[in-house]
Parts: sequence; C-alpha cells; structure tokens
Amino acid sequence: MNIIVPQTTIESLKLYAERFENKDFIEGDPSWFMHQVKGSDNQEAMAFIAQAVSYGSRKQFMPKIQRLLDHSGGEVSKWVVEGAFNDLVPQENTCFYRLYTNEMFNAFLSTYRRMIGEYGSMGEFVRRNSHDTLSAIVALTSYFSAQGSKGIVPLNAKSSCKRLCMFLRWMVRDHSPVDLGLWSGFIDKKTLIMPLDVHVMRQSVGFGLLKATTATMTTALRLTDVMRQVFPDDPLKGDFALFGLGVTSLTSLTSDS
Repeated sequence: MNIIVPQTTIESLKLYAERFENKDFIEGDPSWFMHQVKGSDNQEAMAFIAQAVSYGSRKQFMPKIQRLLDHSGGEVSKWVVEGAFNDLVPQENTCFYRLYTNEMFNAFLSTYRRMIGEYGSMGEFVRRNSHDTLSAIVALTSYFSAQGSKGIVPLNAKSSCKRLCMFLRWMVRDHSPVDLGLWSGFIDKKTLIMPLDVHVMRQSVGFGLLKATTATMTTALRLTDVMRQVFPDDPLKGDFALFGLGVTSLTSLTSDS
C-alpha cells in the first residue's frame, strides 16, 4: 500500500531538515572525522573507515575512530595503502571493538587496501562498477565478500546496509555543510537510500511514513520513496530531519529524567 504524505507532515519535515542540516550537526557525529583530514583521498578513506566503526554508543565508537585517525597522522589513504594499520590492528583473534576482532578489522582494511591498489580509490571502483546507489552497495558488498572480509561490510544488499547508505550520503550529496559530495559526478543523489538508524525508524513510524519496523533493504527503499514526496531531488535531506529530530527527542527525554 502506497503511503501519501500529508501536506502538514511535508512542511514539518522540510522545517526540520533546514534546522538540523548545518555545521553543528557534525559535532559528535561520525561524519566529523572526514572533515578533520585534507584531500579527497584522505576524506574518502577516513569516511569509509569511520562508517565501519559507527555502531553502538557514540561514547564508545568515537574514541575508537579517533585512535585510528591519530595512528594515521591524518594521512589515512597512505596509512591504508602502505599497510601501516598492521601495527595497530594485528591479525589476532582479540577484541578490536565490540563484536569486531582485530583479525576481522585487519581483513577489512586489507581488502580496502587491495581495492585501492587495483582501482586507485574506492570512488574509482564505484564509478566503474555501478550506476546508482543500490548497484554501488551491491558492488561493494560483493567485492568485500569475495575477498573473504566478513562481519563488517554486509555480505549482500538484502539487509538495510545502514552504514553503507550513510557513507554513500556523505560521498554523494553536494552543497551540504555536512556531506562531502566527492562522488556527485557519477552517482545521482536522487538515488541515495535512507540509512535505517533506530532514530530514523522511530520517527518514520511516528510520522506515519513507515508501517514495517524490520530494517531491510526493502524497508529502506520504501522509506526513500516516501521521502521523495517531500524532497524529490534530494530524498536524503529527510535523513537530517528524522535523525536530528530523533536524537533531539532522546536527549530531551534523558535530560528530563
């Protein structure tokens, strides 16, 4: 059943998007890290690594990403290409972060290193192997899966691929104080897919934008189609509205308790 967004909800979402998509959004968000390095190669690499660790509590994963950035000295792409990460992330079955072992994260970085060696950059890999966001996700998940990297990049595009959708938002959306737009020349932002964060899911159900509560790619695509009613040329502008509102509501509830 198609969901028709009421005009009052459209107006509210547009207001919330304008309210939250600003430089202040970056503070405390994993997107902050890609703004701390210079050069498109370093920004791309930092963004990809940051998204991989962005799950669980921000108080836990933000210091972990900072440690990776510090170890690279800001030259993140070179750090990957030269395999300098092996000093920090050894091939050992010990804990790296939550469910990630050092061995898993080393395999993830080693596969990324191989991709850069083959294509020059992840951007070039995506440019050659996809034509829109969904095909980019399929290409990325297939590549990492084929190389034996498991547990960090999803095995396929059947799940919501939340972190990859967020990463692609960072890479594709242009003219934003938050997103970089490095891939805007070969991926159309109209094809971006909503990252199904818990805050986004909660607010989507509250606004009547979603009925399903299972985080699958099908659900993500349905929500994206609904957001195109609000932002036809830039559906992921709605991510700022829903995520920002969700985080603000949670903070308010925490402060009041």
